[in-house]
Amino acid sequence: MKKQHKNLGNPNIPDYSTLKEIIVTGTKRGGDKKMVMYLDREKNMCEMNYNQMWRKICGLGTYFKSLGLVEHKKIAIIGENVIEWVIAYYSVLCGGNINVPMDYKLPAEDLADQLIRCGCDALVYTAKFSSMVEEFKKDANMPVRDWFCIDDFDGFIEKGLEIYDGGDKSFEDIEVKPDDLACISYTSGTTAKSKGVMLSHKNIASNCSSACRAHTGRHVIGFIPLNHTYAWVSALFATYIVIEWGYMCDSIKDIQKDLVKIKPYNFSGVPLVVETIYDKIWKTARKTGREEVLKKGLKISNFLMKLGIDKRRKIFKTILDNLGGNLDMIICGSANLDPEYEKGMHDFGIDVFNGYGLTECSPGVTCNRADKFKFGSVGTPLDCCEIKIVNPDDEGVGEIYVKGTNVMVGYYGDPEATAAAFDGEWLKTGDFGRIDEDGFLFMVGRKKNLICLSNGKNVSPEELEDKLRRIEYVSEVLVYADDKKIIGEFFLNEEDYPDARARLKGDVDAFNRKMPSFKNINKIIIRDEEFPKTTTLKIARKYN
Repeated sequence: MKKQHKNLGNPNIPDYSTLKEIIVTGTKRGGDKKMVMYLDREKNMCEMNYNQMWRKICGLGTYFKSLGLVEHKKIAIIGENVIEWVIAYYSVLCGGNINVPMDYKLPAEDLADQLIRCGCDALVYTAKFSSMVEEFKKDANMPVRDWFCIDDFDGFIEKGLEIYDGGDKSFEDIEVKPDDLACISYTSGTTAKSKGVMLSHKNIASNCSSACRAHTGRHVIGFIPLNHTYAWVSALFATYIVIEWGYMCDSIKDIQKDLVKIKPYNFSGVPLVVETIYDKIWKTARKTGREEVLKKGLKISNFLMKLGIDKRRKIFKTILDNLGGNLDMIICGSANLDPEYEKGMHDFGIDVFNGYGLTECSPGVTCNRADKFKFGSVGTPLDCCEIKIVNPDDEGVGEIYVKGTNVMVGYYGDPEATAAAFDGEWLKTGDFGRIDEDGFLFMVGRKKNLICLSNGKNVSPEELEDKLRRIEYVSEVLVYADDKKIIGEFFLNEEDYPDARARLKGDVDAFNRKMPSFKNINKIIIRDEEFPKTTTLKIARKYN
């Protein structure tokens, strides 16, 4: 029996046509209610309400307008997750300009290339990147003419408010239309030059409306890098739609401490975060000698659940208190999540609702939800889009196509790539999956990662990785082809399993016996340190 969930969606949430409409409407509804908590530069805990945020938006936006940054100017933002990043982002959108959110972990030459290729007019940056910005200024090809260090934001906002309070409210009156370009978001570009995904106000706004209809929670904690579309839908605009506050996590390393301090009811994350939380629960149980007690508690709880009695939050109170005490839902996306973790967290009383999306779709496409989910799937489509499988094989696996109001306008300055990405109205995602009889999507892997063997067989490395991660001491694994061999590269948990290296070959041999011969791991590599990660905490896949 499924518990009555606090985080069921709200079907009454309207369709918004622009992001400015979401912000203005949300400000009126939120008023003096707390909107966000964050740490300032001195690490002091601060909070801001909806009216205070709007005033800062108007101050900065009016200042930008006074400098001629109007009429769809491109304004890039680069920096860590700080409150000024958020203020800048909102101000750009409400002023009818175009955001270019940048991945601050990219090399300087890649960032410079993106600024040049999109013809950026202005750059907002944190002090951490001051030296890099000085080098940008020396580049003769650099189009940026206005530079704004976030450390100086108080002065910028003050100057803008002098104009605003003096009677010039023209910033508030700037018209933003649904088809206006809101953002140019660059893809990771791991195998080729990154592409600038053009997203309109309608694209992102419709995705936000749909996501909040699927999931509506209470106060949250956010740590996803702000340059990612996932953070926009799950936090930056959701707060204006559901009128609930969020805490901006200063560092992913502090997630455990922040969960206890903030006591969120839900958060959005990536599989690595879910895996880390779950593995730590069992690691703590082993270290404290309570592993058997925990296993016994699970048996009792699962038996009671079969009888329609849910005592999870009582039986596992100590575990839940170590996660703040309120947490009952995690929205997970960005990469495949092993169903073992979904089921494991569910057994403790925390539902993990896995979903699927990509930048080109603003980003949400499908998700599980409290009243409609299947373990192992990435759910059913949001109501802003539809999906289909093209050229399915005998198992129903084929390329995922998407169409809807959330699908991008195209790639900036690249009509050939745009044309190649579409089949009529349908976006060709490059992802492979299957849809079951109930409409649930199950992911298989990325087209660009497929291992193409000489016998004509195609192997999805993600499929093999998901299965190999179930070996108890395997922390991370990457599967790829090299010299016509399928390689399994592993990072092992040797702290808890000192004999892991000695056991690995036998366990991989056992894995191979269960798999078709063409899906066998032919060579094993053991790493001494973790794989490098992207900013969304996915392993940086460099073998294709």
